[in-house]
Amino acid sequence: MENKFKIRPSKAENASNTTTERAAPSGGSSVFSGIEKRLKLEYYFEEGFPVQYLPKITFVLVLAILYISNTHYAEKTVRDINAIQAEVEDMRADYTTLKADLMFASKQSEVARKVKDFGLKESLTPPYKIVVEKGEY
Repeated sequence: MENKFKIRPSKAENASNTTTERAAPSGGSSVFSGIEKRLKLEYYFEEGFPVQYLPKITFVLVLAILYISNTHYAEKTVRDINAIQAEVEDMRADYTTLKADLMFASKQSEVARKVKDFGLKESLTPPYKIVVEKGEY
């Protein structure tokens, strides 16, 4: 004896078995009943739904869901990497620009020009080295 899920008997069989079972009301046409009619699922499962295949079907569905979620995660990671790379390029350009500005502003002629407003002048005598003899200090 196989383990199978039985489909309800048809309306003709229901009419003959009205004393034992009541037919489920088929009120209105729902989306699922329309799909069932178009796919003709009763034709494929005349003898009942093969329950022994449920674990395998469930396993394949879980694998499919994991595959899809992994693909979405990978695409999201690629988008994040691209956004971060663009941000790094912008920061590298800012760094290069600021470094060049700092190098220009720290030149002796630029410093002398900027401190002229404060009344400071550039010394014309070069600096000299002070030598302290050992034991003098």
